[in-house]
Amino acid sequence: MTTALITGATAGIGAAFARRLAAEGHNLVLVARDTKRLQEHATELHDRHGIEAEVLTADLSEEDGIAAVEKRLGDRKNPVDLLVNNAGFGNKGRFLEVSMADELTMLKVHCEAVLRLTAAATAVMRDRGRGGVVNVASVAAFVPRGTYGASKSWVVQFTQGAARDLAGSGVRLMALCPGFVRTEFHERAGMGTDNIPNWMWLDADKVVEAGLADLARGKAVSIPDPRYKALMGVAKLAPRNLLGGVTSKTGRKYGPQ
Repeated sequence: MTTALITGATAGIGAAFARRLAAEGHNLVLVARDTKRLQEHATELHDRHGIEAEVLTADLSEEDGIAAVEKRLGDRKNPVDLLVNNAGFGNKGRFLEVSMADELTMLKVHCEAVLRLTAAATAVMRDRGRGGVVNVASVAAFVPRGTYGASKSWVVQFTQGAARDLAGSGVRLMALCPGFVRTEFHERAGMGTDNIPNWMWLDADKVVEAGLADLARGKAVSIPDPRYKALMGVAKLAPRNLLGGVTSKTGRKYGPQ
């Protein structure tokens, strides 16, 4: 039986990954900051699907938290077959309205933690000749959206490069780039969502289903919905200054996860 480690596992896309993988019979290592929610989630998944669900409390904005997850990923006696780097958050406000401390925390969670955990996982996976990593990014990676979009763009570029470097090793890496997903993401960031049309909202379980299918196909980047694939196609053709003006206005209120 294989094991998947999921960060940000108690809500939203992370919880959807846990539900899907547990239903498929994978054992889990659930990582988040809230021990109580982790334990409740682990118990529910164990009771429903009969899998083993390990709990690892860690704050990926802190050195100790990243190091704890690195250590678990480096355990060769209890190897992880699939890593889902899902932990992330948004800051409300334009550049210079958000504190530098909050900007740097975002970079630590979205970039440093993703880099270090991917490295820890793939080192073991490469030696075993198999494994996979899903780094959750966003369609915001493809448009000018301040620190959030820049950090997600880094995730996409890093994942594509690492996937290329590990090609032929048996290890697959993919950046998952959803649009607006109904999760706790926007509420936690204090972002209003009233202006977002209903058709732009995605379901977390369907995002995970599409993402895992793309991982199995060997894709390095997954945009898990035809609507957003079309939007991103248009975005590639639109002038960068036009995109910058539109996304800077919307980005003050909300940001896709």
